[in-house]
Amino acid sequence: MNKADITFLLQTLKDRYPDVKTQLVHNTPFQLLTATILSAQCTDRQVNQVTQPLFARFPNPGTLAKASVADIKKLIYSTGFYNNKAKNIKACARALLDRHNGQVPDDLDLLVKLPGVGRKTANVVRSAAFGHQAIVVDTHVLRISFRLGLTKSRDPVKVELGLMKIIPESAWSDLSLQLIYFGREICDARKPLCKKCPLFDVCSFPDKG
Repeated sequence: MNKADITFLLQTLKDRYPDVKTQLVHNTPFQLLTATILSAQCTDRQVNQVTQPLFARFPNPGTLAKASVADIKKLIYSTGFYNNKAKNIKACARALLDRHNGQVPDDLDLLVKLPGVGRKTANVVRSAAFGHQAIVVDTHVLRISFRLGLTKSRDPVKVELGLMKIIPESAWSDLSLQLIYFGREICDARKPLCKKCPLFDVCSFPDKG
C-alpha cells in the first residue's frame, strides 16, 4: 500500500467504526490483564461470561494469588486451555504482588515478563487500560494486514513493528480495534465478503472476488 491507500484505509475504517473499544469487560487494569490472558483461542463473549463470576470471587491480585488452581480451573473451564490459563493467571497475580506492589505496570518490557503475557496481551493493556498508543496483532489484524498488502510477514511481532513504521502513531490503537471489527464483519478468514468490502479497490489480496 502507498501513502494515499493508507490514508484511504484509515479514513474508511474511522468512518465505519468511529467509536471502538475492547469488548472485554473489566473495571481495573488487573481485570483487563486477566481477561486478555483468558481470551487466547477464545471469544470475548465467552471470556466475559467467565470473568463475571471469576472477578466476583477474585477481584484483585491479592485474592487471585491466594486462590487454588483447582478453583480457578472450575471458573475458567469454558475458555479452553484452562490448565495453563489457570496456572498463568494465578502466577501473574503473584508476580504483580512480588514485583509491582500489586499494580499492573504500563511498560511493555515489564508486562511481557509477567507469566502468560506476550506482546499482544501487553499492548491490549497498555492501550485500553492506560491510554498508550499500541498496535495489537491478533488473528484478525494479522490476516487483514497481509491481505491488504500492509505486510508480507505472517509473524505477529514483525507485523506489529512493520505497521508501526507505516501507520501514524495517533492511529495505532484505533486501527487495531477497527481491523478486529472489520474482520468480524467483512474480512472473514474463510468467507470474506469481498463484494461488500469498502476497501476492495486498495486490497491486494489475490483471491478477492
